[in-house]
Amino acid sequence: MGITAFDDHAPDAPHVTPYDERHHHTYWRLLDAAEEKADWQEVVRIIFGIDPAAEPGRAKTVHDTHLARARWMCERGYRHYLQP
Repeated sequence: MGITAFDDHAPDAPHVTPYDERHHHTYWRLLDAAEEKADWQEVVRIIFGIDPAAEPGRAKTVHDTHLARARWMCERGYRHYLQP
């Protein structure tokens, strides 16, 4: 399975975006990793293919914004999928 292209910052729109649609599997993986209390550096290396030692700021931003978006999807964004 190859790494899907991603932005350094996840969306922060108040609605589900095409980016969210493309990356919902990534969001679920991030939520699973957070639930397991996995080390964020290992997570960003595996899921996004970023070396946190080489790009610490970018790695942290990518991880944190995508995890925040994943949590938003679970708390509010999922309602998009309930609409007829």
